[in-house]
Amino acid sequence: MTEATASERRSRRGGGRDARRAIRSAASSMSKPFITRSVPVYDVLSDEGAEIIENNAEIILEETGIDFKDDPEALAILKDAGADIKGERVRFPRGMCRQLCQTAPSEFTQYARNPERSVQIGGNNTVFAPVYGPPFVRDLEGERRYATIEDFRNIVKLVYMLPGLHHSGGTVCEPVDLPVPKRHLEMLYTHMRFSDKPYMGSVTAASRAEDSVAMSRILFGEEFVANNCVMISLINANSPMTWDDTMLGALKVNARAGQAVITTPFILAGAMSPVSVAGTLAQTLAEAMSGIAFTQLINPGTPVVFGSFASSMSMQTGAPTFGTPEPAMVLYGCAKLARRLGVPFRSGGSLTGSKTADAQAAYESAHTILPTVLGGTNFVLHGAGWMEGGLVSACRKIMLDAEQLTMMDRMVGGIDMSENGQAMDAIEEIGPGKHFLGSSHTQRNFEDAFWRSEMADNTTFEQWSADGAIESAKRAESRAIKMLAEYEIPAIDPAVDEALIEFVAKRMEELPNAEY
Repeated sequence: MTEATASERRSRRGGGRDARRAIRSAASSMSKPFITRSVPVYDVLSDEGAEIIENNAEIILEETGIDFKDDPEALAILKDAGADIKGERVRFPRGMCRQLCQTAPSEFTQYARNPERSVQIGGNNTVFAPVYGPPFVRDLEGERRYATIEDFRNIVKLVYMLPGLHHSGGTVCEPVDLPVPKRHLEMLYTHMRFSDKPYMGSVTAASRAEDSVAMSRILFGEEFVANNCVMISLINANSPMTWDDTMLGALKVNARAGQAVITTPFILAGAMSPVSVAGTLAQTLAEAMSGIAFTQLINPGTPVVFGSFASSMSMQTGAPTFGTPEPAMVLYGCAKLARRLGVPFRSGGSLTGSKTADAQAAYESAHTILPTVLGGTNFVLHGAGWMEGGLVSACRKIMLDAEQLTMMDRMVGGIDMSENGQAMDAIEEIGPGKHFLGSSHTQRNFEDAFWRSEMADNTTFEQWSADGAIESAKRAESRAIKMLAEYEIPAIDPAVDEALIEFVAKRMEELPNAEY
């Protein structure tokens, strides 16, 4: 066969294997904006057990109470609503919180600046967001160091290009090269400019939440923001049973602007909650309901997500542990409690205490993400990149985790029972004793019949050795470098971009370089 003939044949069939790979890659860059499950949730908590937990949560709310610290306005609002206030301790009459939670929507849309990337949070939908909060990164070369704004931008770019991640997230790492009072501005601008996926707001001070709302109004327009959710923010309880003024301040700003919040008890079981699953569930429900109820008092109808972050701990060292059975049970239980409460649920991720993208990272992350998906989690924070118990955002692990997230769509999609899925024509065509490789059905479906990994090496040992014996972390590094080299910034209205830049510059001048 001549070179010209071979070339012509490749052209006629679409360019061969490389061309098909390119087509798949192009298609993946604009993937589903979120995934929707078609299979039942995995439920480990009986209805009777859920009723016991709910009753215990009501006892906590009514008798033990929840502290609302250093926020007189919050205490006044709660008192006017009928809560019993003694100092900063708030006790809720039985049923009060659950009744207030009823005005929170069971499902809502968070709009992206690219409408095709808007996400539906709640119901049978799952949205994956990246890691949140680490002060350190493990960069593409594998070095562990403090994060910079350049690291932040690179992670946002990767998340934008990775089809397994539906959401740009928030503090994907903490850029310590920028002053604390100012860094939220650059972080938020990065999400808005270098991605067109949905994003999270800043919550480390009420003023930073206000900046987040103001920048969102510039990006989307004031009227649109007044009537739609364009931002979601993480509000962590200071467990056990405490809300502090920082989180309450950010919550109030977002609720008054109609922007979504995730009220999340952050629990290290054994230290911040009882060691038992049932005890942790009751405390988590009480804390989450008090946060949701307060949000609805601020602005009824504000989108709220029932959050849960619970890890076990080593009784030998006190360190958090991940991928263990007990947090999975808490996740499954909280997911059911959220469904019974009628609000979306957030938890899970690809969590690990490992220091590198090794076997421990793989199995701990797998044992976290599978319960996350099977339990019916609606919003998944830390979906990719989490390492070292949340201290490190790891670029290589972002790549490996994000690919696994693409598999989750298949996991919850159910069995294709269409005529094509039943494949009776293939069985009739081939009959006994032959193979299906050349059947018409296989030829029609081979491109997408099975989930396909872009990262795994499934060649022979000899081929793998000849290619350099490259392990998964190194393959992830190479792919990330290639993606960043090929990155194209999404288009934006120049006038909007200029207005955002002007706002950031103005606030940078107004804010101090240090907190005193």
